[in-house]
Amino acid sequence: MERVAYLVRRLLLVIPTFVGITVVCFALTRFLPGGPVEMRLMRMKGMGQGGEAAAMATAGRNQVTEEYRRQLEAQFGFDKPIAVQYWDWLVVNKMGMNLPSYDYPDRTAWQLIKSRIPVSLWFGLASFLLTYLICIPLGIAKALRHRQTFDALSSVVIFVAYAIPSFALAMVLKMLFCGTVDGLFDLFPLGGLVSDFDVEPSFLAALVDRAWHMVLPVACYVAGSFAMLTLLMKNSLLDQIAADYVRTVIAKGATRRRAIWCHAFRNALLPIATGFGSMMSLLFAGSIIIETIFEIPGMGRLSWDALIGRDYAVFLALLALTASFQLIGNLVSDVAYMLIDPRVDFERRG
Repeated sequence: MERVAYLVRRLLLVIPTFVGITVVCFALTRFLPGGPVEMRLMRMKGMGQGGEAAAMATAGRNQVTEEYRRQLEAQFGFDKPIAVQYWDWLVVNKMGMNLPSYDYPDRTAWQLIKSRIPVSLWFGLASFLLTYLICIPLGIAKALRHRQTFDALSSVVIFVAYAIPSFALAMVLKMLFCGTVDGLFDLFPLGGLVSDFDVEPSFLAALVDRAWHMVLPVACYVAGSFAMLTLLMKNSLLDQIAADYVRTVIAKGATRRRAIWCHAFRNALLPIATGFGSMMSLLFAGSIIIETIFEIPGMGRLSWDALIGRDYAVFLALLALTASFQLIGNLVSDVAYMLIDPRVDFERRG
C-alpha cells in the first residue's frame, strides 16, 4: 500500500509541475518582443520596390499598421486575456496540437510533430540502447579492474570523449569519415536520413542504408553521456563492494564473484535508474545541434526552426510534449528505483 500511495502522490505531482512549466513559457511567448505579430509586420514592411514607389508604399503601409496589427492579433488569438488564451491553448486546442502552424498555415502543429517523431525515435532508441549496453558493462569492468592498466587506458578514452563538445565531435567525424578532406576516409554520408535510390529498395537494403546514415550521429549522441554513466556505474559498484554487507556475505562463505553479482550489482544500479527520466525525453526530443549538423529532419531541428521563426504554435506544442515525456520518465525512474531497492522509505521520499 505504501508503494501505491507513493506512486499516486508522484502522479498527482505531475499535474501542477506540467502546468507550472507551460504557464511560464506560454507567458514568455506573449510578453517578450519579436513575436509572430511583429515578425509578420516586419516581413510586410520589407516588401515593396525602390525609389518613389517604395516611399509611397511605405507611407500607405504606415497608415494601416495599427489596423493590420489588430487584425493579426485577432488572427493569432492575442486579443484575448492571457488566462483565456492559455485555457484555449491547453484545453480547447489540446496543448496547442490543433493550432495551425504560423509558418505552414495548411498544417497543424501536431501534423508537423507527428512527421518528425519517427526520425527522432530512431536515433533516440539507438542511442539509449547503445549508451546503456556500453556504459554499464564498461563501468563494471573498470570497477573490477580498479587501478589496473585497463582502468587507466579506458579512463583516458572516456575523459577525451567527455571533453569534446558534441558539435565539435560531429564536425571532426564529418571531416574524417565523410570525404570532406582529400586523402581521408569517405565511408559515411555527409547528412540526411536516406540515400537517393533509382528504384524502390528492399526492406533489408533500406534498413542497411538507414543504419549507414545513423552511425556518425548516434556516435555523437552516445558520446554526450558516455563518460558520466560509465564513471557513475564504476563508482557505484566500488562503493557497494566496499560496503559492510558484502564483506559479511563473503565471511559467511560466499565467493567474491557471487557477492558482487548477486548482492552488490543490484544495489549499484540505483544511481543508473535515476537517469532514465532525462534519457527518455531524449528519445523524442532529439538534439538541436546534432540534427542541424547532420541535416536530420527530427524533433530537435523542428524546435529550432520554430523558435527562430517565432512559430510559437509549434514551439509550445513541442514544449508540452517534451515536458510530458520528461515527467513520465521521472515516474519510470521512480518505479525502477522502487523495483531495484525494496528498502526505500516511501514515507520519507513522498
